[in-house]
Amino acid sequence: MFERGKVTRQAHVDIPEGLFEEEYGREGFFGPYAHLYRTHAPVGWTRVEGNHRPRAYRLADTPLGDDYWKCRVPFLANADTTLSFGGLIEPMPYHFRNADGDEVLFIHRGGGIIETDFGPLAYEGGDYLVIPRGTVYRLRPSAETRLLVIQTRGAVTVPDRGLLGQHALFDPSVLDVPTPTPNPDEGDRKEWELRIQRCGEITSYFYPHNPIDVVGWKGNLSVTKLNIRDIRPIASERYHLPPTSHCTFMADNVVIVSFLPRPLETGDPGAMKVPYFHSNIDYDEVIFYHDGDFFSRSGLSAGMMTFHPQGVHHGPHPKAIERSRNATRTEEKAIMVDTRNPLFPTEQAADFEMQNYWRSWMDDTDNPATPSTSPSTSQAEEEVLG
Repeated sequence: MFERGKVTRQAHVDIPEGLFEEEYGREGFFGPYAHLYRTHAPVGWTRVEGNHRPRAYRLADTPLGDDYWKCRVPFLANADTTLSFGGLIEPMPYHFRNADGDEVLFIHRGGGIIETDFGPLAYEGGDYLVIPRGTVYRLRPSAETRLLVIQTRGAVTVPDRGLLGQHALFDPSVLDVPTPTPNPDEGDRKEWELRIQRCGEITSYFYPHNPIDVVGWKGNLSVTKLNIRDIRPIASERYHLPPTSHCTFMADNVVIVSFLPRPLETGDPGAMKVPYFHSNIDYDEVIFYHDGDFFSRSGLSAGMMTFHPQGVHHGPHPKAIERSRNATRTEEKAIMVDTRNPLFPTEQAADFEMQNYWRSWMDDTDNPATPSTSPSTSQAEEEVLG
């Protein structure tokens, strides 16, 4: 390890007055690293030209209906994953099978039943529903349902906890799996539709019977459910842990993380309480804001999503740093998705984008070069801009 110039002895603790610490690391906080101590916050830009910029989206504005495919709006995608957001107010009139990849459905709001090849499961807000590739399913909401859909090319797995042991974060026994039950009576119905997604296209197959007709199953591959209230975050009194310590699921080149209420770093007055500045050298970073007080960002509210691409600095907003000084815990509930390969916004995403999000780190008082808010800026964007 090398050390030059003015630094702190312990990373993220006792940062020299007037300096800003940046973590410049590889392999998502696991590989080679350097801590850079700067005289200015690395997000202190005055303007951005080009498409490689931080983005934010208002997912709660997506449509509602009973057509799961049409109401499921893709926002960001690459060869490994597609991130979509959807809403349902009525039971799906057809069944669905994804032949392109596994799916993780995170229930943002609502409740109901998901029918699957393995049996039905009741769902509610805060549930992760992990659906293996090729599983037939149908959603029957009993209340307006909003959900984040994470499609992955590789199989979704639970990460190895290493020295922490297999019961850290959540005991495997809290995972729920379905039990086959008789299908609900659908009267004189003569035909059932099954829509299959392959290479992003839909083909419909029609059956004279309900395609979910399994009466029993055994094995170690199934639909599973995990609610975030059953996750017990790891915390440290004296050191701000990296995001990867909160990893919930993994797939090829994709990491899914749950940020949940937890104590802050109160055991050392010099310890950082908010995320340190970094620039995602090897991963794109997406955060979906589910509920609570998002202490590292000003103005963001439930139902929004931010996207920080590789190589672009980000970290806490100035107001968040001030708010954290006397805070003892965080009450945020957010889902982070990190991808090794670059994500690209879809055409549909432009309809929901908060165009001025890149300005949200700029202090209007100290930075006269900050452009004025345009007339088209929404109230939500005004709040994020502070």
